[in-house]
Amino acid sequence: MPETVEILFEQGLERYNAGEDPATLLPLFKEVCERAPKSSPAWTCLSWLYLLDNKPSQAYKAAQKAVKLNPQDPQARINIAIAMLETAQSGVRQHVETASQLITMVPELKEEVERNFEDGLSRKPDWKSLLRVKQWLAEG
Repeated sequence: MPETVEILFEQGLERYNAGEDPATLLPLFKEVCERAPKSSPAWTCLSWLYLLDNKPSQAYKAAQKAVKLNPQDPQARINIAIAMLETAQSGVRQHVETASQLITMVPELKEEVERNFEDGLSRKPDWKSLLRVKQWLAEG
């Protein structure tokens, strides 16, 4: 029996949290996004994995979909901002400002975003774009 999209998504998160290489998880999250194209969390995760795998163009496209599906998700906004920095696009400030407003209004979101920053830096210690966005949010 084929696994549901929710089960695949949860398994992917478990494998990611267990430290699995983002590159090996990309096919799983691509499949989740194909099977659940309106799932903002899936697109946000896919964009994050692309960023960790040094594929900012693909990350940008996935983050665009996540932001379109859920403009109130600060992590999707952060992912698109990082991807835009890494592909030298303009318009980064709008996404950072929106993310800043969202995490200011909802403390739980701020905690989640901070955990994601730490996770990203543990996997990519010299991640300049992530460090810039993190600094901008701290100044926000």
